[in-house]
Amino acid sequence: MIQVVKQGKVDLHCHTKASDNTMSVREVIAAAEAAGISHLAITDHDTTIGLEEAFTLGQSHGIEVIQGIEISAYDYVRNRRAHILGYYIKPNHPAIAEVCDPIVKQRHEASRQMVMRLNEAGYEITWDQVQAYAAGGSAVYKQHIMHALMDRGYCSEILGDLHKQLFSRSGEGGEPGIAYIPLQYADAVSAIAAIRKAGGIPVLAHPGQLDNYDAIADWTLAGLEGIEVFHPSHNRAAEEQKAKEYASKYNLIMTGGSDFHGGYGNADYPLGSMDAGMINLHALIERKLKLSAV
Repeated sequence: MIQVVKQGKVDLHCHTKASDNTMSVREVIAAAEAAGISHLAITDHDTTIGLEEAFTLGQSHGIEVIQGIEISAYDYVRNRRAHILGYYIKPNHPAIAEVCDPIVKQRHEASRQMVMRLNEAGYEITWDQVQAYAAGGSAVYKQHIMHALMDRGYCSEILGDLHKQLFSRSGEGGEPGIAYIPLQYADAVSAIAAIRKAGGIPVLAHPGQLDNYDAIADWTLAGLEGIEVFHPSHNRAAEEQKAKEYASKYNLIMTGGSDFHGGYGNADYPLGSMDAGMINLHALIERKLKLSAV
């Protein structure tokens, strides 16, 4: 049975080295304890490989770990990306694997091709070097490539001008960056369905960042149960208020979190900097119990 046994900060959006954080599961849990977090959702991109370890470590550190995921999806009706969070999912569930495994495999291969393109353009990094930064994770990400470039002196930050130049969909003159390779993401409705099949609660991540508000009515009918209101990209009161209004209109629970990526993230928003609050945590738990009873 799900229950709140401790009260502190509630961070419902956090990554680990299983996807694109510089920190291991153990390091993230230790950081959560230091930050005074009592409830932490681990929501790595398209993988559940660190969830069981996180849950066990959380218990030993007095932290309730909510096993989650963030699925890289796409709104093929409106032609824009979408991220779907899933809370209280069953790790290694076949419905999640069916949707996410192709994304992970495709991402890894695309990263290999990106490194080849960069080599052809004169950047002196190796695939083995890049893979070393992703050791223990599900795939190589652009951040790992940038890490290699930074260590070779080509830039001074991971998500700076060089990242935009190399990986942009449309750079100078409208041409994509030399290392831009598009991925085929999961359909957003399929991602929502997969999370529900895995026993989870599907929540739309940072709709202000990806401009997904127009899809909320349709996705609620498809089984969406929540909307992320508190997020670093919703850094204006007006953006949070807009998300709250959609939550009220469509009877969606409200979540939030720091979207923590360690050294690959925004240093202005450390772990625990965005608190979803106990009221919203209770609403999430109640929605989970309600759906489980159906």
